[in-house]
Amino acid sequence: MVDLTTRAYVGFVSKVRVFVATSIDGFIAGPNDELDWLSGREGVEDTFTPFFRQIGALLMGRRTYDVVSTFDGPWPYEETPVLVATNRPLSPDKTSVRRATGTIQEMVADARHLASGRDIYVDGGALIRSALDADLVDELTITLIPVILGTGVPLFAGTKLRHTLDLLGTRPIGGGLVEIRYAPQPTRTSP
Repeated sequence: MVDLTTRAYVGFVSKVRVFVATSIDGFIAGPNDELDWLSGREGVEDTFTPFFRQIGALLMGRRTYDVVSTFDGPWPYEETPVLVATNRPLSPDKTSVRRATGTIQEMVADARHLASGRDIYVDGGALIRSALDADLVDELTITLIPVILGTGVPLFAGTKLRHTLDLLGTRPIGGGLVEIRYAPQPTRTSP
């Protein structure tokens, strides 16, 4: 049984983490889900690899999965378990990918089980907002990309609650990119 209050699973404490790049004006993708504004940016991949070494399972939104599945090259998550939050049928061609349904709490609990004590990576705008509103996110790593898109898929627009964040650290990456790490404060008290 997962204790969502302490975020413990079978004696292990793991973090639920968000790792995302955003334009200066707060978009994680262009209006047609395009990510071309990320390609060729110095330092983007250098930040993801150390982060991903700590991840035991990934909980990804369906829209994000559909976009990532079109990328050229090898599957970026290798054999790490990937749960895709969707109510639609899913026919993945990777054995590490499976469909997830239920509440955000249930899907995070499923990911926690698959992660075997390692951290959980939540990816996708709607899923990130749901996890934040449910007080499930322990850490946000946001990489600011020096581009203004003007329109697109927003990162935080649409959260149901106000979220106060504690700054954990910042670091310039190169090429004008800045990585910012935050810990969300609880939005409500647990029973």
